Amino acid sequence: MSGDLRTAARGWRWGRTPLVPGNAEAHRVARPEREFPTEWARSPGAVAVRGAVQRYGLRPLVHSQLRVRVEGLEVLRELRGPVVFVSHHTSHLDAPLVLTTLPERWRRRIAVAAAADYFFDTWPRAIGGAMAFSTFPMDRRAGGGRSTAGELLFEGWSLLVFPEGTRSADGWAGEYKRGAAHLALAAGVPMVPIAVRGSFPAMPRGRSWPVKGRPPVRVRYGAPVHALVGEDAAALTGRIRAAVARLADEDATDWYGAMRRSVDGATPSPSGPEAAHWRRVWAATEPVGGSGAGAGSAASDAGSGAGAGAGAGSPAGRRSPWRGRP
Repeated sequence: MSGDLRTAARGWRWGRTPLVPGNAEAHRVARPEREFPTEWARSPGAVAVRGAVQRYGLRPLVHSQLRVRVEGLEVLRELRGPVVFVSHHTSHLDAPLVLTTLPERWRRRIAVAAAADYFFDTWPRAIGGAMAFSTFPMDRRAGGGRSTAGELLFEGWSLLVFPEGTRSADGWAGEYKRGAAHLALAAGVPMVPIAVRGSFPAMPRGRSWPVKGRPPVRVRYGAPVHALVGEDAAALTGRIRAAVARLADEDATDWYGAMRRSVDGATPSPSGPEAAHWRRVWAATEPVGGSGAGAGSAASDAGSGAGAGAGAGSPAGRRSPWRGRP
């Protein structure tokens, strides 16, 4: 009986908006788009409250559960906002990890694009997310919310966007949608790649809290990617995805080797191995480890302890975590 209840609970839609079966999408009655108002969350008072919540609540909580190490913050010292921060999305930890490792001047003026059908389907979740993380709704199916994102960039707010549109089900990167690149091109702002490694084994999809033992997690910021003259959104999307993949490779090995592989077109694919789903999940859940300190990259321990690098995308010459397994 208890097993049946757990199964029903996992399959229940714990929110206001019911999910529509895939074979019924074509017959769904279109509703007028209503965007949850979030302007109040960017008022001076809300910014001050959020700064205190993140500094004295969220950051200590994150670092009490994870061993976080951040690298590459030097690329932000001479950079002036706004920018579009871009990262793979494998865990609900990704946004808190970015927000708690960014310097304060960036953290105060950043908004996070969040799925409208998940984070804004109930008032408590919508208000809590907007207050604690400065989220704004983004319709990942129809692209709704792009006007709000554009307005934020023109008002001087940086954005944190996960171009895949959803969390990975197996810990590996999916295809990037072009929305983030369109925003950067329209506003004329650079895109900053971020490699977050270890968040999937720390809290994979389906978990609501990190695993025990303070697993190591790495956050690495990369040099800004500027649009080239005449470049379209498709090309810019490809370049920013490659930049995130190169950062993950650098974090797993070293700066020189990652740069050589990037020049040779041999950067490990962030999409992971072509294998059965369980093998992909098994490979992605291997905790990060090793030194992984990139040469010439300033590193700072953002928590107590230092996590390091094996993880998404095994570079050439390293033992593939799925090789030799049955």
